[in-house]
Amino acid sequence: MKFSFKQFIVPNCAKRLSFMLPAVILMGVFVSILVELGWGTDPASFMNLNIASLLNWGLGNTEVLVYGLMLVFTFIFGVEMIGFGTLANMILIGYVVDLCRWIWEKTGFTAVLTQGSFGVRILIFAVTLLLFVTVAAVYINAQMGVAPYDAIPNILSRWMPKIPFFIVRIVFDLSAVLLGVIAGKLNPNGIQGSIVGSILMSLLLGPVITLVGKPLKKIL
Repeated sequence: MKFSFKQFIVPNCAKRLSFMLPAVILMGVFVSILVELGWGTDPASFMNLNIASLLNWGLGNTEVLVYGLMLVFTFIFGVEMIGFGTLANMILIGYVVDLCRWIWEKTGFTAVLTQGSFGVRILIFAVTLLLFVTVAAVYINAQMGVAPYDAIPNILSRWMPKIPFFIVRIVFDLSAVLLGVIAGKLNPNGIQGSIVGSILMSLLLGPVITLVGKPLKKIL
């Protein structure tokens, strides 16, 4: 397919935007809490966080760079996947994470997330993860374009039709975690975040988001 700006204007565009944009912003908020807790994030955030630390950049700038490169790949091989949601995910989440982490530091919430009692932290982790899964499902089901990170396994799956998509996705997510580990090993400050937690999220987040998203489809 050839790229066309018409693909940005989907049916019920205003309604979908009203769901998609808040969902993207909230994804950034919840990722910022997961980052501060340090028990693991989604694979893309783990990779970008470690690349950002290695480059001594903010997460927002790093995600624009990394996802910009992925967007070029998507533009060549899967241009029909690009939409408003693609750009929102690429541009907003990282900067929202940076802003929220600054706010958490100034308000003392960072101390709660890093030094609070185990019971409080595990409760925050569980609630944050549940909310992250929910807003991620809202973002996906708004169907306003695929995030650059998510587009690549879709494209790879087309090229390997005999391999189930969930296998392609898991391998891709684990590869992102591996890239994050490599960046962390090259970084004097070490690996940022939990390797084990991010690997578990690589295996579990996709199915859980799909499960949560099923009842949302009628609304969206």
